[in-house]
Amino acid sequence: MNAWDWSGFFEYLVNPYILAGAWATLWLTGVSMVCGLALGFVLAMMRRSHLLPVSALAGFYVWLFRGTTLLVQLIVIYTGLPQLGIKFGVIQSALIGLSLNEAAYLAEIIRAGIGAVPQGQVRAARALGMKERQIMQHIVLPQAFRIILPPLGNSVNGLLKTTSITSVISMEELLRRTQLLIQEKFEVLELFTVAALYYLVMTTAWQLVQRRLELYAGRADAPPTGAGA
Repeated sequence: MNAWDWSGFFEYLVNPYILAGAWATLWLTGVSMVCGLALGFVLAMMRRSHLLPVSALAGFYVWLFRGTTLLVQLIVIYTGLPQLGIKFGVIQSALIGLSLNEAAYLAEIIRAGIGAVPQGQVRAARALGMKERQIMQHIVLPQAFRIILPPLGNSVNGLLKTTSITSVISMEELLRRTQLLIQEKFEVLELFTVAALYYLVMTTAWQLVQRRLELYAGRADAPPTGAGA
């Protein structure tokens, strides 16, 4: 019995079943990140609120979802909520679980980014008669975006790999499809190596995208050539 099957390895590299799992990982990451960003922004604004109940509610959410594991959250959503009459499918449960969990972390990243913008600029804008919404849109958020971009990019990278946890509720992303194929083909090492390569390719591709975004944001922040001359 051969310890390694090269023909099987190369066959799995282009296996449509595995490729479909990789695609599921990508769109699961994208949709969860968008939803997590939207909810995270709301939570960050709530955390900054001067109204204690609003700030406390957001703080409790962040504490709860950061203090418990995603695995437990997914199991509660998929198998626990149906006992209360609230039932979600596999895809819905995966998206809800990933989005809610990611929002708790993104809220803190966004809050820290907004808090890092110099308050002198905000006070100056108010002195010029700008409304709070205008200040947030034109002064605070553009600068905060450049601050949060690196940790935000790292969150995307981490989420790409974290999607594998949804396999516990039978979400057929890359890891789950790899496991199902192993049960049929019994080539464990070859299939897990292929899965690892796909994760490596996806995370590396995102790192390249993130680098370009950071360079672009840095150029947008730089003063025009010859400024101050």
